[in-house]
Formats: sequence, C-alpha cells, structure tokens
Amino acid sequence: MNTKNQYSKLLFSLPRRLYINIINCFPRKDRFIKVLFLATLLICLSFGQVVSAQNANSLVERGVKEYNTGNYRDAVKHWQSALTKYQNQSQNNPDATAVVNENLGRAYQKLGENQAAITSLSAAIRDYEAVKNIPQVGRMRTELAQVYSNLGQPKKAIALLCGKAAGIELECIPESAVQIASKYNDKPGIVAAFGVLGEVYRLIGNYDRAIAYLQAAEKVVPNDFLVLNSLGNAYTNRAQLLELQATSAAKIGLDDKGIEFNRKSAADFNRATEYFKNSIKLAREGKQSLAEMRGLLNLIKLASHTDKTKIDDTTFKNAVENALKLLENLPDSDTKVYGAIDLAYLQRYSQGNSPFTDCPTQLVLRQQTLSLLQKSVLTSNNLKDNRLQSYANGALGHFWECRQDNQKALTYTQNAIVAADSNLNAKDSLYLWEWQAGRILDKQQRNKSAIESYQRAFETLENIRLDILTAKRDVQFDFRDVVRPLYRTLAKSRLELLQAGAIPDKQRNKELSKVVKTIDALKLAELQNYFGNDCVLSGLNPKQVDELLQDKQNSRAFENTVFLSSIILDGKTGILLQSADSATKFKWIEDSQQQGTDKIVSSDKLEKKIAEFREGLVKGRAAINYDTITAAQLYDWIIRPFAEDINAEKVKTLVFIQDGFLRSVPMAALYDSQQQKYLVETYAIATTPSLRLTVTKPNRSKQKALILGLTEKSTIDGKIFPALDSIENEIDAVRKQFPNHTDLIDENFIPENFQQKIAQTTYPIVHIASHAQFGIIPEDTFIVTGKNKKLTISQLENSLQNLNQSDSVELLALTACQTALGDERATLGLAGVALQVGVKSAIASLWNIQDISTSKLVEEFYKNYREGGMSIAAALQKAQIKMINAKKLPASEGIDIKYDNPAYWAPMIIIGNWL
Repeated sequence: MNTKNQYSKLLFSLPRRLYINIINCFPRKDRFIKVLFLATLLICLSFGQVVSAQNANSLVERGVKEYNTGNYRDAVKHWQSALTKYQNQSQNNPDATAVVNENLGRAYQKLGENQAAITSLSAAIRDYEAVKNIPQVGRMRTELAQVYSNLGQPKKAIALLCGKAAGIELECIPESAVQIASKYNDKPGIVAAFGVLGEVYRLIGNYDRAIAYLQAAEKVVPNDFLVLNSLGNAYTNRAQLLELQATSAAKIGLDDKGIEFNRKSAADFNRATEYFKNSIKLAREGKQSLAEMRGLLNLIKLASHTDKTKIDDTTFKNAVENALKLLENLPDSDTKVYGAIDLAYLQRYSQGNSPFTDCPTQLVLRQQTLSLLQKSVLTSNNLKDNRLQSYANGALGHFWECRQDNQKALTYTQNAIVAADSNLNAKDSLYLWEWQAGRILDKQQRNKSAIESYQRAFETLENIRLDILTAKRDVQFDFRDVVRPLYRTLAKSRLELLQAGAIPDKQRNKELSKVVKTIDALKLAELQNYFGNDCVLSGLNPKQVDELLQDKQNSRAFENTVFLSSIILDGKTGILLQSADSATKFKWIEDSQQQGTDKIVSSDKLEKKIAEFREGLVKGRAAINYDTITAAQLYDWIIRPFAEDINAEKVKTLVFIQDGFLRSVPMAALYDSQQQKYLVETYAIATTPSLRLTVTKPNRSKQKALILGLTEKSTIDGKIFPALDSIENEIDAVRKQFPNHTDLIDENFIPENFQQKIAQTTYPIVHIASHAQFGIIPEDTFIVTGKNKKLTISQLENSLQNLNQSDSVELLALTACQTALGDERATLGLAGVALQVGVKSAIASLWNIQDISTSKLVEEFYKNYREGGMSIAAALQKAQIKMINAKKLPASEGIDIKYDNPAYWAPMIIIGNWL
C-alpha cells in the first residue's frame, strides 16, 4: 500500500473528522468579488459529513442529516435543541455537549455566522478539556483559529495555532494546536494546524513563513493534494509580490535588483505551476473530483494572469478543457457554482482585474458564458445557499449589464442583493451588487435611485473595508480595482446632481457633507492599503469631518483656517472648500480663458500641468530667476475661484487634503500673478490625509531633541546614495536651536542605536537628516543610516509606537527625502509616514535638496517653532518667506540670494497637525 493509501486509511479510521478552510490562490480582491473557493475543504479527505456523538439522540442525528443535505439552518435548530436537553440533564455530560458544540461551530461557519461559530467552538474546547480529550482540544483550536482568520484577526489565529512565542525555527508553545497534535502524534491534527497556520501567514502577506509551515505539513504527509494546492497558492502570491517589487526597484533606479526580483518571481511561478499540477494529478487518482476541480481552477487562474513565458498556451488550454468536462459531473456544491462563474468570465492575460467592475472583452469561453452562468444560478437554487445565490445571480446580472439589456441585468442583480442581504450573510458581495445596480440605474437615467444604490454599496464596503485592506503585504487585492472606483463614482454622481440643480438648495449642504464623507473615507482607505494595516486608525476621530468643524472643542484648531480637499474623477477634478464658520463649497477646476464645455480642465491636462510644475521646481535651481508661468496658471485654476472665501484678513492657514497626483507638489509655490506673491506669502500651508487624523493639541513644554544624521556615501541594496556634504551645517543648526539634545551621526546612526535611544528617553522632537526613500511599496520605504544600513518604515513604526502617549513624538523632521517620481503611491507613503509611526506632526521634503539652503530653512523653522505662540505651519511659513526675501536681506543674515527660488524652499511641507 502506498503512502497515500496509508494516509487515507488512517484518516478514515478516526472517530472525528477535522475540517480546514483553505482559500484558493486567487487574488485577495477576488475573494470579495466572486469568492471562488470560499468552501470548506476537508484536510482529512472526508467530504460532506460532520461528526455525531456516540449514542446521540435523534435530534443530533436529524441535525447531521440536515447538514449533509446542505440545510445548515435546520441542522443548527436540531443541535441547539439537543444541546439544551443535554444541559438540562441532572448530570452534566460534557462529552456529549462537546460533540454538539463542535457540530454547531462547523454549521455556523457554513452559514457565515462567525461570531456564533466562535462561541460554539470555544464551548467545545472547554468541554473537551473537561473530559481530558486533549487531542480534540488541539483540533478545535485549529478550527477556531480558522474562524479568526476568516474574520481578519490573524494574531488571534496564530496565538491558538502556535502561540505568540513562534520563532524563526517554527517552534510553538506547549498548549498550542501544533504542539498538542505533535505530542499525541496526531498526524491529521498536525497537518491541519500547519495548513491553517500557513494560510494565515499567506493572507497577511508573510509568504516565506507560509511556505515554511506548509512544507512542514508536507513532510508529515508527503504528496497530499490539499497541502500541495496550498503551497501552489503561497508560491503564486510570493511570485506576484516579487513582480511588484521588481517594478518598484525599476522605478527607483535599482535595475540589478529588479532583474533579480523578476528571476525569483519566474522561479516561484514555475514552482506554483508544478504544485498545482501534482495536486490535480493526486486528486484525480484519489477520485476526489472537488479537489481536482479546485486545483484546475487554481492553475487556470495562475495561467490567465501570466504570459506565455511562465505558463504556455497548451497547458492553459488543456486545463480549461479538463475543468469544463469535470464541471459537468460535479455534484451540486459551492465549487461547482464558483467554478462555473470563474470559467464564464475567464480571460487570458487578464492582469487580475475583476470581471464585475468592468466588461471583459477577451473571454476565453465567450460562446459558453451564458450557459455556464445559468447553470450556476440553477445549482445555487438547488443548494438553497444565500451566498451562492448571491454570486450566481449577480454574475448573470453582470452578463446582461455588459450586453446592455438593462432590465434583465437589474432583475438578476436585485435577486443577488436580496440573497446577499438575507441575514447579512454575504456583505462581501452585497456592496458589489448594490454598486452594479447603481450602474444599471444610471444607464436607465434613474440618477437618484442610482445614488441610493451607490450609497448602500459604500456603507456596506465601509463596514468590511478594514478586513479587505489590512492584509499586510497581500498584493492580490487591487485597491484601484475595487474601492477607489466605487467611492469616486458615488462622489461624482452626487456632485453632478448638484451641478445640474437637481438638489434643492436647502439640501445642498447635506449632499456636500456626504461627498466629503465619501472622499475622506477614500483617503483613509488609500493609506490603509499602502501601509497594509490599521495603524493609521489609532488616532482616528470617530466624528466625521463636518462634525469636527462644528465641534466647539476644536475652535482653536480651526480658527482662521480653511480646508481644501481635491478629488480626481474621470475627466475632471473638483475642489471642496470647508471651514468652521461657513457652508461647504464645491467647484470643478476650470480654465477661465476657455468657453463653454471647454472650460473644464480635464484630469489628464491637470496631471500634465502638475508634472510640469514639479519638474520646473526640481530643475529650477539652475535658473537665475524662477519662471512662474506654470505656478500662476495652477493658482488661477485651483485657488483663485475661492478668492472671496479665503479673504486674507480672516483666513491665515490653508490645509490641503490632496488626491492622487496632486500630493506630489507643494501648494506653497503656487503663484498669484495679480499680487505677485507666492501662496505661502499670504497663508501658512499644511497638508493632511484626513482631518479626522490630525486634530490634536500640541505640547511644546519639552524641548529635547534627538538628532540623527548621515554625511557619508552609502550603498543600500546595490543603490549608491551620495554623501550629503551640507548635512553637517543642518545638524549644527538643529544643535544650536536645541541645546538639550542627543545626536547619532554617521557610524553611530544605525537602527540598533536609534531604537535604544528612543526606548530610553523621551524626545518630543526627532530630526533625521539623511536620505529617506519612499517607494511604491512599503518595503522600499526606508531611511539610510550609517554602515550601509537602513531604518525601515516598519522599524521606525515599531520603535515610536511602543512609546507611551505622554512620551510620544510631537514633531518628526525628515530632510533629504527621495520619492519614486511619477508614482502617487510613493507620495502617499510620504504623506502618511507621520501617521503611520504615531507622531503628531511631521515636516518633510518632497524631494532631495543637497544644499546649505536646507540648513538655513531648518534653522529658521526651529527658531520660529520655539516661539510658543506660533503654529507649526506659521513657523514654516515665516522661514519660507525669509528665503523668498533673500535678495532683500542684508548679507549678515547669511542667506544666499538664489534661495528666493522656490526650488530651495518649496519642497518642505507640514504633514499632520499644523497647530
């Protein structure tokens, strides 16, 4: 008997079968769009049956029968009744209640009721502990860990499976599921625990550790098709991450590193392909049709997202043909439903885009699409599963939407909404179909109804957004494909209704308030997506922006301050103006020199003008006199339309909440050609990702500074960072302003020393004078330190977030920064870094200036900052104005006359709290 047969015999001889929910390799976003494999697989090869207690009464047995036919709700009713009877017995029977609670936990998972599943599985663990059935305690901990993973709580899952003491060598604490299974030589339990652990680490983006745990499972039971399938998933994800890292490396000039990433990515794609092929082969030999189908669909999905150099057309074609044949004979199941949907919308080289957010144009099975989708609806109806009915009807509705049969499209989409909304069991699809209904209603010119659908989609997505966005490095979820288009569509629809005069004047402020809420939610979502966790929410004010503006407690924060929020939509860009003492106003960016419909400045035209503006500033140091033409044109487009609302006699500070490419340029350098002044000469300027993250009261009572600097040339990941000769002047300037300081310079400035100093002493001010790189992914975001080392954003975050609130950093300064030019994600990283590491305010440079001008600007800023009555934004404004007036100042001031050029003073910006 071969190893596989021995394993099967061992598993089927067990009194209880252990389940594990293994998610497929499909992109993270697809789990929320079509959820192809959100089915419970049996790691022990047992399909469709749950455990029943020995000598169980008829209620338990009836529950098992209902469960096996897919009637999970009725199964729960019978088991709950049985549990009540057991608990009412005069003599407690934990062995019996343990089994019933175990069954209930499994049924609740099927129903998507995770909290109820947690309650039942936790009760099962207590019961099994009471009867000293420790192996089963371990198994239940694995199942409970799976539920926590489903809820987006990986730390709890890992604690149950391995414990917080999990180390590099994959060691686990004694009471963990892994160690319990190992102690009792419970091979199925070991494989299940390692399998779930691997999946948890995969879903939080730690693919190396995921692979290590899954390989550990493979060693326990070699050639198990489910473990091989999971390994294929993990290698696919790591390959995708490596591709993204290659792109990031290329953008920041690390060509050799990019080539190496691409080589490793190709190797991982090859490994994933082989694992899927072997999984399919073994499942076929074991006559496990559901597992074979899942493996085929995984392979197809992988092939559809790669080019011929990774998976050839023959392999792809054969896999599709085999999947179609197998689909015909599959028993009714969620795999059959999701498989039909996925095959119906299958595209070669799809780049991972969702088929439900636009209309696919290159379908592989175009002639069979309608038949496949109709069969998925029929199967879902047979199974009476709300989640399946939701996806099947929604997918068919989208088919008719793309065929422009709006009535059929709306009928099926509304069926999907009803199914998804049943007991709120399918929120991860509800937002999708509400969004789809909105698009269809828009096409029917039912604009108000469309907005209502978009709004419901938005509110549903807000409830589950954190679960979608907080996988730390899970590159599958395409934020641009799911969240951003919905939020912008909703905002655009409301704004267009307002512009058309379809909203009564008395409701305009309410409608604009909803637009503000939508835009603010989008900006928070972008930050979470970039950093991959929920740390930015730690300082989030529960009140919405309009509520904050009316809050009397914030009177000082918003006194004489106006907020300008931008939103970039298809074809045009809008600006919202808000203040505490006036109604919200909105204007599209227009060119007053044009007439009629040509007045609207297209988003493409604006982006080109913004890029021209930035390029002119960066290269402007070579010019004797800065050319203000572009700066003046942007002023006329963005600022001048609000001239009456930002009267300089009343308004002292402008706070910008920027969108997309607008984050990459300093608003301070916009030029008022009429007054012949830069914007910063009239107003103090600050930027923030969201008002809800920045309303804090500064504490300037402590004036102790930690000064970190690097003057020497460094090499990081093969990239040379040149020496910063002017840094010594900057460091001396900071030392002069803060006599009570500690400094770490050159070889003393290394991550270990920084972490030690910040842990030992409170430093309200941390000034870092070194190269700081912000890439399009967080892995490429770091500060260059001495000895050719780097302080990563994660290390900086961990060091500063471990501080007590009273010891938190008030101001973090980053000079000599470098962002990936032309990529808004890099500038998003710069804008969010202060929030990510938990400091209240940051002053940072949008690009690197290797010049003594930085030291002069920094010196002036800190001199102003130390004057208690001046805000941070005003302190920087005063320093920048001094630079602008360089030609008018006496030589004794020591400011070179060329520093009036905005290339020298404009890139320094205030981020976060501007007070």
